[in-house]
Amino acid sequence: MDLRKLKTLIDLVSESGISELEVTEGEGKVRIVKNAPPVYVQQSAPYAPQFNASAPAAGSIAAEHAPVAAPAPAPAVAEGHVVTSPMVGTFYRSPSPGAEPFVQVGDSVKEGQTLCIIEAMKLLNEIESDQAGVVKEILIENGQAVEYGQPLFIIG
Repeated sequence: MDLRKLKTLIDLVSESGISELEVTEGEGKVRIVKNAPPVYVQQSAPYAPQFNASAPAAGSIAAEHAPVAAPAPAPAVAEGHVVTSPMVGTFYRSPSPGAEPFVQVGDSVKEGQTLCIIEAMKLLNEIESDQAGVVKEILIENGQAVEYGQPLFIIG
């Protein structure tokens, strides 16, 4: 299912009186729930499409290609500046599969230094630090899907 069709379905649910919509197309299945807590989907295939978006007006979306994992308890938040994802995509710590990661926990970073790459629609987007400091924590695993605004790094 393409993104334009998903956007149309989200708009339909948000503007109507219905609270939930489930659509099956081919082998893909999408469920849109208005004003529900976010659903985290565990990805079974390495490049299977996965959608999970949450906004007050739009509700939440989850592609059900894999079993839904129970939300993990919130970890203790380390103090420092949080670098968040500017887009939805796949998080990569290094420029290529065999290369060293851009940064490790404990590394000093400068403002503008590349921290990771997020692949979105076959485009690789370098995510840069917006503050100088030391990487205190990396919150995402390599190859994991990320959402807009999701915390990626803590820099202190």
